[in-house]
Amino acid sequence: MQSRNVNLEREDHLKITETNLTIMMDFVLLGFTDIPQFQWFLLGIFLVIYVIILLGNGTIILITRVDATLQTPMYFFLGNFSFLEICYVSITLPRMLMDLCTQKGTISFLTCATQMCFFLMLGATECFLLAVMAYDRCVAICDPLHYPLVICPEVCIGLVVASWIGGVPVQIGQTCQIFSLPFCGSNTINHFFCDIPPLLKLACGDIFVNEIVVYIFGIMFVTVPFLLILGFYIRIISTILKLPANTGRTKAVSTCSSHITVVLLFYGSATVTYLKPKSNQHEGIDKLISLFYTILTPMFNPIIYSLRNKDVRKAIGKFLP
Repeated sequence: MQSRNVNLEREDHLKITETNLTIMMDFVLLGFTDIPQFQWFLLGIFLVIYVIILLGNGTIILITRVDATLQTPMYFFLGNFSFLEICYVSITLPRMLMDLCTQKGTISFLTCATQMCFFLMLGATECFLLAVMAYDRCVAICDPLHYPLVICPEVCIGLVVASWIGGVPVQIGQTCQIFSLPFCGSNTINHFFCDIPPLLKLACGDIFVNEIVVYIFGIMFVTVPFLLILGFYIRIISTILKLPANTGRTKAVSTCSSHITVVLLFYGSATVTYLKPKSNQHEGIDKLISLFYTILTPMFNPIIYSLRNKDVRKAIGKFLP
């Protein structure tokens, strides 16, 4: 009799496990359902933002390709960065627009994993490409005589390719690691896209090792490129301060100010999201911070570069009636 009871308990446990696994075949993205009265307003706002991102960054790509005065390494990197921003925002924003429109946030396990994988890969590319752009400015300002030799077309292509593929194997591995965790209980993700922090909150058991791995990868792909950018700009500032007044100092500062603004927007919000200590902070704040590096930075990128860069303004003016 006791053996029979044990077998029944095991069968019940297997049924519960199967039920949980069935539930976890789908997730539900809550998005902004906590403010239902603003759903259509948010749909309109985010739709306008998406159009601005596509038009703004598309314009940067176009002028850096066809304008003869912008055929330099700096604008080659800027064109790639604008293309990256379009790809980056297209991973999350169209899905969020669909969820706001349909009032349904259901996303399959595979789709969620795919979205997170591409989001992480493109995020790593953005970190690397921002560091490459800082290196370009550093060589141009600190060693202008050797700039054409150091930043030649072959080097430009190599740096861009390395930026695009450098984080792919690691981020695929990280995605597999996160989605190999056992998920049970609630299948509700309190976010507007599949990201690591909200997904870890749904995992069962001890996730300490997984959190440590996330921090390690965060240091690799966020902190290290940021420290490189910081080092490049320390050297740039020291070089600029040695220049006599009114001898190119203003132009040197203006060519860097746009990049610095984008770096601060992206790295500031990304660092808070992935490297902040674990706390009971309201999840709405996390979603708000995520909006900065997923949506607002891609929107501000063409605005910042067009307002602060005289060459870009002139090139845009040639296409306007």
